[in-house]
Amino acid sequence: MGNRRETQLGEIRLIRPEGTDAVLQDRFKNTDWNMFTNTDLDQYASSVLDYISETTDSVTTQKRITMYPNQKPWINRDVRLLLKARNTAFRSGDAHAYSTARANLKKGIKKAKHHYKKKVEEHFSNSNPRRMWQGLQTITDYRTTKPSPTSSDASFLNELNNFYARFERGNPTTTTITDMTPDHQPLTLSPTDVGAVLSRINVHKAAGPDGIPGRVLRACSGELAGVLTDIFNLSLAHAVVPACFKSTSIVPIPQNSNPSSLNDYRPVALTPIITKCLEQLVLAHFKSCLPPTLDPHQFAYRQNRSTEDAVSITLHSVLSHLDNNNTYARMLFIDFSSAFNTIHPSQLIRKLTDLGISSLICKWLLDFLTNRPQHVRLDNRCSSTITMNTGVPQGCVMSPFLYSLFTHDCRPADGSNTIIKFADDTTVIGLISDNDEAAYREEVDRLAEWCDTNNLLLNTEKTKELIVDYRRNADPHPPIHIKGMAVERVSSFKFLGVHISEDLIWTTNCSKLVKKAHQRLFFLRTLRKNHLSSDILVNFYRCTIESILTNCITVWYGNCSASDRKALQRVVKTAQRIAGAPLPAIKDIYRKRCLKRAGKIIKDPSHPSHRLFTLLPSGRRYRSLRTKTTRYRNSFFPTAVRLLNSAS
Repeated sequence: MGNRRETQLGEIRLIRPEGTDAVLQDRFKNTDWNMFTNTDLDQYASSVLDYISETTDSVTTQKRITMYPNQKPWINRDVRLLLKARNTAFRSGDAHAYSTARANLKKGIKKAKHHYKKKVEEHFSNSNPRRMWQGLQTITDYRTTKPSPTSSDASFLNELNNFYARFERGNPTTTTITDMTPDHQPLTLSPTDVGAVLSRINVHKAAGPDGIPGRVLRACSGELAGVLTDIFNLSLAHAVVPACFKSTSIVPIPQNSNPSSLNDYRPVALTPIITKCLEQLVLAHFKSCLPPTLDPHQFAYRQNRSTEDAVSITLHSVLSHLDNNNTYARMLFIDFSSAFNTIHPSQLIRKLTDLGISSLICKWLLDFLTNRPQHVRLDNRCSSTITMNTGVPQGCVMSPFLYSLFTHDCRPADGSNTIIKFADDTTVIGLISDNDEAAYREEVDRLAEWCDTNNLLLNTEKTKELIVDYRRNADPHPPIHIKGMAVERVSSFKFLGVHISEDLIWTTNCSKLVKKAHQRLFFLRTLRKNHLSSDILVNFYRCTIESILTNCITVWYGNCSASDRKALQRVVKTAQRIAGAPLPAIKDIYRKRCLKRAGKIIKDPSHPSHRLFTLLPSGRRYRSLRTKTTRYRNSFFPTAVRLLNSAS
């Protein structure tokens, strides 16, 4: 009658004895790094990385720990002994001994749970949020680990690797640009810069193919900064990236519990942490060299930009246009197939050159993006290595920003159209007047041609269109076609996390948020049953429930119906009863978020919405936006202006 356990799992963990960091610091400090110096940068870098890895391995030990999927963290040695005694008493057939052992086991489990609860609360008191959240997730089973692939044989891994590299076929194995000559001094890094980046490494991130953990690099940042600075500067001066810096290890993660095809495995790319440090330094230089003429409607990877801004401007464009007579709007939500993986590095380099980026940096970047070794790893097995020359590796720091630069020239040709971009999420907004859709349809055709020219695969089947038309006697809307295929029209679409309906009513969005929030109330109740303090319950609520209810709240709350607002507030009241502490009302959060968002936009002249906040001659109040309809008046920007004026 003992607890049935599932199949045991073996996990290998690295054990770091106390004082390991001091030992490594001493060894690296006394190392003569000059003995690794080599005219061959590949040899120089790989020998240094091998030495760091070997030195780290020499002071750590591996230990295999047996784990059970249903084992709770409060199951300590005392509980295991009581469990063993209970099972022994049961097998003996002595009813009195069994009753006593079972009672002792219940007391032991209650004591262990109380001890574990105290430990979690101590993490909260000691400002250790990571350990606290690990404890809360364990208690509630919140965000349980997804299953690993069942097969790890070499043929399966090779098949996965070939699938991830499928866009490589038909492309040249090397890409060279011969008409570049150095026109600037090479970027030179200082040991102080490198040491500062090393000291900020997140030690909880997984190590790359080189096996060097971030904990070691961070602890020994002062001792390793000198030799790494020398390697980085040689790489930048010669526009050559060592092969060991470019290697990628892909870990396949199943996207569902029963994957049936290769596409069901999401690739998680791991690159060397040292390479990420170099990328951060180069990226900072990149951003300082860019002109201010970049597309203002690219909202990803830019300071003071968010999905909230992208959705707000999209809705403002539509609502302000619909305030006029005989108008409607068409919104085309573009879907790309593996956009990051299809970019040709040579095309990216040409665009960066046009933006005025140093040719030497461009040559370095070209070398960084080509001849990249890639393999798939699962447990201790690896596939064969494939050399990649297409795409920007998604496990790298610079890749998202490079993609945004690659698409900076994708802009509307006609003033009645707007193209909103958030990374690879692209939306074409056509503001139609008097049933004249010529400019919108031409814009869509130009976008399709741009995709072909830039080797981006437009997925027409997953591309959707939403039409907002409030006219009573509107004519039927003919579908838009892309390469001869009609685009499906939908009545609602999830745009950057917000459900937009064709009538711009937010019932669908609110019901989705309320449903998700109700599911997470279960975890809050579980914490309450384990007698955790109100402070921790409120913290859990703010992070897992309130964050859902207020996602992009400035975009949609102003036009919510009374019933939707009551449903949202009902969740807050329920959570308040469970937590036993007061919680802020949704309407108060909405007001504060509007003011905060407006304040940031006003301070940023480069923000595309900055022009909507214009001071009156008095210098104390802002000019109100003219609105004819209630839906436009209650949208974010008119509401923000009113709130600013009422607060002044």
